Amino acid sequence: MVENQRPPYFVDAFAGCGGLSLGLKRAGWAGLFAIEKDAFAFKTLSSNFPSGKGSLSYNWPAAIERKAWDIRRLIKTRRAALEDLAGTVDLLAGGPPCQGFSHAGRRRRDDPRNRLFEAYLELVDILHPSLVLVENVRGFTSDFKTKRKGTVKNFAEVLEDRLSSSYEITSSIIRASDFGVPQVRPRFYLVGRRKGDAKSASLDGFFTALQKFSQTFLSSRGLPRTPSARDAISDLEVGRNGVIDSSESKGFKAIAYKAPRTAYQKAMHGEQIDAVSNTRLARHREDIEKRFASLIGTCREEGRLNVNLSAETRKAYNIKKAALRVLDPLSPAPTITSLPDDLLHYSEPRTLTVRENARLQSFPDWFEFHGKYTTGGHLRRKEVPRFTQVANAVPPLLAEQLGLALLQLLPVKAIDVPAKSIANSNQRSALHAQLASK
Repeated sequence: MVENQRPPYFVDAFAGCGGLSLGLKRAGWAGLFAIEKDAFAFKTLSSNFPSGKGSLSYNWPAAIERKAWDIRRLIKTRRAALEDLAGTVDLLAGGPPCQGFSHAGRRRRDDPRNRLFEAYLELVDILHPSLVLVENVRGFTSDFKTKRKGTVKNFAEVLEDRLSSSYEITSSIIRASDFGVPQVRPRFYLVGRRKGDAKSASLDGFFTALQKFSQTFLSSRGLPRTPSARDAISDLEVGRNGVIDSSESKGFKAIAYKAPRTAYQKAMHGEQIDAVSNTRLARHREDIEKRFASLIGTCREEGRLNVNLSAETRKAYNIKKAALRVLDPLSPAPTITSLPDDLLHYSEPRTLTVRENARLQSFPDWFEFHGKYTTGGHLRRKEVPRFTQVANAVPPLLAEQLGLALLQLLPVKAIDVPAKSIANSNQRSALHAQLASK
């Protein structure tokens, strides 16, 4: 690094357990700090990105306490400290809570969680970063309908309108399964680049170039282009490993993990030799297991894997829950949710573990999740337990590829982009050429 150069810095707003941060850091970005309100999710993030000088740590400003922060309170009480960071933040990334936008829930334009993207925009005004990245559910782009006024603008349109005065904007719906993640997971992504900065690459065609680059990236890692659910979690089957007593939950069993089998599993497992965490199994009654086993067979026969049960099947099994699917072992998983009983294993009569969901999200095996496993009732609006942390995260493997592409959009100035952030110079040249100014 030459004199006065520094690494590219990012701030992760609505960071959750840290899936986006992990991908960005692996791509060569340096984290300044992360904003996450929930104590469980923040504990997961803090334990996996400890204080220090390592590549996974944050360079946390002394004037902002390293703790769980509500973004609105942070802006209100630490505004001066945030203003001092203006001009030093190269990327502000974030995914405001999506429950009010999601087609999987009750879409409400007046859901108070929807308004948190206003706080994100205020943070953009304060930090004035070179780049912005927003991730949200596909429903973010769907119009809301009202009884009195008819259709009104969706939040994606409002967001683009608000940013367009200061930023060039491009956005797209992209599927995680197109980037080596064994889960379909369609999501809205927006990238903005500050107007007036010296352009190092074109923003036009960003997402097309990203998808082309993904082939090179995955090939360099020895990863399959579209891994299946079985590619991701077959090494976690109970029938192959057996069970042990859970080390943290009395009365529960956990998978007695042995070793990875596929290329994807080996990449997620890495060189780790210790026991894999978060493999606690659900406690299903014997009659429930028998029902699950029969249901798995029925869905195979009907060819209805990865989709919700048919009305006839629900009636035959006396199942009221509509959002229940059996995993297809030969395809990427459907989008996982925060409810562990939404998805059944493809061959074993049970729901998935936190670790299996994490594999479907491309979290490495060393990444540990903390807090409650699940929650219910009114607490579901207040707490983010482990299953929810995993479900809400940006897949780290996709985030890393986004991070590599975003590096190419940085203005030409004294920023040191680590050579290790791209596997070799040929990849760097290929990606830059795809994003080259026209």
